[in-house]
Amino acid sequence: MRITVLGSAAGGGFPQWNCNCPNCAGVRNGTVRARPRTQSSIFVRPDEGEDGVLFNASPDILEQIRSSPILQPARAMRDTAIAGVVLIDGQVDHATGLFMLRERGTPLPLWCTDPVAEDLSEGNPVLRVLSHYCGVARHAITLDGNSFEVPGVPGLVFRAMALTGKAAPYSPHREQQVPGDNIGVTILDRRSGGSLFYAPGLGAITPPVFDAMASADAVMVDGTFWTDDEMIRLGVSSKRAREIGHLPQSGEGGMIEWLSKLPATTARRMLIHINNTNPILDEDSEEHAALRRAGIEPCEDGMTIQL
Repeated sequence: MRITVLGSAAGGGFPQWNCNCPNCAGVRNGTVRARPRTQSSIFVRPDEGEDGVLFNASPDILEQIRSSPILQPARAMRDTAIAGVVLIDGQVDHATGLFMLRERGTPLPLWCTDPVAEDLSEGNPVLRVLSHYCGVARHAITLDGNSFEVPGVPGLVFRAMALTGKAAPYSPHREQQVPGDNIGVTILDRRSGGSLFYAPGLGAITPPVFDAMASADAVMVDGTFWTDDEMIRLGVSSKRAREIGHLPQSGEGGMIEWLSKLPATTARRMLIHINNTNPILDEDSEEHAALRRAGIEPCEDGMTIQL
C-alpha cells in the first residue's frame, strides 16, 4: 500500500495564522529552517488502483487535494479518488473538511465510531448539515477487534482500537471519556502483508496499544508536543499536553522512550499532528536532531510511504 501524508500539522497548521511563537515567526521571516504544514490527514490506497481512503478531513482538504494530483484522477466530468473517509475522532481539525466535500453528488461514505457520530450530529452538527447537500452514508466503526473494509479499495483491511485521549471540546464527554472518542487504526495490506498503525491523537500508551504498535511494520503516531508544559512555558495555554490528550515526545515515559522499545521489525517510526510550537519543526534544532538520532521521522506534507 501507499500512504500519502496530505497534512502533518496539528490544528491551526504551521505557521498558525495568528501565532508569533519562535517557530511561526521564524518560518515567516526566514530565520528558522522549517517547512510549512497543513492540518493532519493521510490518504491510503493499495499499490494497484487509484482509489483509496481519506483519514480525517481537515479544514485544509481543498488545498491538499490541489497539491496531490492522486486525489483527482480525472476519469470523468466529476471525479475523486476518495472512496471513503475514516475519522479518528470528532475534532474540528479532523472533521471540518467534510463540509468541503459536499459537492460529491452522492452520499459520502463515512466510517466513524458511535460517540464521534453523536458529536458530529449534535455538538457540531456536520452530518446534519451535509444531509442538505450530498448526504452521508455512515458506517459504524466497532471496537470489538473485528476489521472492516472500504468498498472500492480492494486488499486493504482496517482494525480500530480505543485510545486514551480527549473528545472534542463541544462533546458532552470531553472530561469523561468514553471508548471511541479517539481511536487508533491498524491498516493491513493483504497482498504484501505490510501494516501501519496510525494514531495522530494519543494520550497514553497502554499494553494493548503498544502491542498494536509493535506488531506493525510502521507507526505514525502523535507528534503534537515536545514537552508536557510546552504551551504553558510559551504563555499560550494553561494546560499541559497530557491534559488535552497528547503524549509529549521528551522526558520519562514520553513518545521517544516508547518508540525506542519497538522491535527492529518496525521499519519506520513517524510523528504526525505536530503543533506549531514544537521545536522539532526547526530542522536545525537539537530536538529535531534528537529525533533523527532515535530513528524517528517528523512527517512532512506530501511525503509518501510504501509498505
